[in-house]
Amino acid sequence: MSLRCGIAGLPNVGKSTLFNALTKAAVPAENYPFCTIEPNVGIVPVPDPRLARIAGIAKPQKVTPAVVEFVDIAGLVAGASRGEGLGNQFLAHIRETDGIIELVRCFEDENVVHVAGRLDPVSDIETIQTELALADLATVDKALARVTPRARSGDKEAIKLEAVLARVREHLDRGKPARSLGLEAEELRLLQPLCLLTTKPAIYVANVDERGFSGNPLLERVREFAAREGAPVVAICAAMEAAIADMSEEDKKAFLADLGLEEPGLDRLVHATYDLLGLQTFFTAGPKEARAWTIHKGETAAQAAGTIHTDFERGFIRAEVISYDDYVACGGEQGAREAGRMRLEGRDYVVRDGDVIYFRFAV
Repeated sequence: MSLRCGIAGLPNVGKSTLFNALTKAAVPAENYPFCTIEPNVGIVPVPDPRLARIAGIAKPQKVTPAVVEFVDIAGLVAGASRGEGLGNQFLAHIRETDGIIELVRCFEDENVVHVAGRLDPVSDIETIQTELALADLATVDKALARVTPRARSGDKEAIKLEAVLARVREHLDRGKPARSLGLEAEELRLLQPLCLLTTKPAIYVANVDERGFSGNPLLERVREFAAREGAPVVAICAAMEAAIADMSEEDKKAFLADLGLEEPGLDRLVHATYDLLGLQTFFTAGPKEARAWTIHKGETAAQAAGTIHTDFERGFIRAEVISYDDYVACGGEQGAREAGRMRLEGRDYVVRDGDVIYFRFAV
């Protein structure tokens, strides 16, 4: 499956610096607003040490990690929903993503201009959310104008949609994102064609300096805000991540250890993004390729097979499944088979994170 996350925020909060660190791309990162005009897109491998261990056992010709697509989106300002700044481009690019990474600045630096003239990360978040809510409000109003006549004529589907739209409109009118309304799956299905911006899950990334991971009142304010809506927060020093991006793994670990950190902030961000979107990983392994695949939690063996190829799902026969722990402990597929640790599962088997699977199919 294709996974796409947008990095959004006000100008000069460090979006392009973070994007450079994520992708090691030469994206401009200048100290003035709207340095990023067109969205820069980067494909980033999902860090997962399990794939390396599986490849070490299977010894394939090729190793392919799962990936996340990150989009560095032009800075948003108050009035974006009315086209201020680069508002129209910003909103259009956000619509194309699966989730939103809201980056806010949580460090003092008199040499870096803040577009609002003051440093207040919660105010920055509220600006972003207000503009997205206003854009959604306009979309909902147009949808209500179309659906209300149909609902009054007795169209059952239109009656259900009108009721959902009315609830969402009231929520948006208070400046709150639609995702915090607690919509049911059926309600989300009805809203899906509208591509509402505030139904997308969001993660807050606090851009701190090297000393700002603890005892940082700005970071604590972001955490308090996020806790009220049940959203995750990841603290990252974007400048530091860019500096260590080209280090060897050994040097990187030593550098992070000196700061009391166990893994790079970028790894934590990718993992948090996976959790945010309810994703997990399964593996395939053979002499040609060892590969990590991304699926939603709760998906079945047949759906996982369809992630590889639609023919696999259509002609699904069975899945030969080995847990990751058993695969490693038994030294691979043959050892797991001989030890009785390989299971034969049907199309309705719910895949578990880390399963190593071989699919049997016929078309």
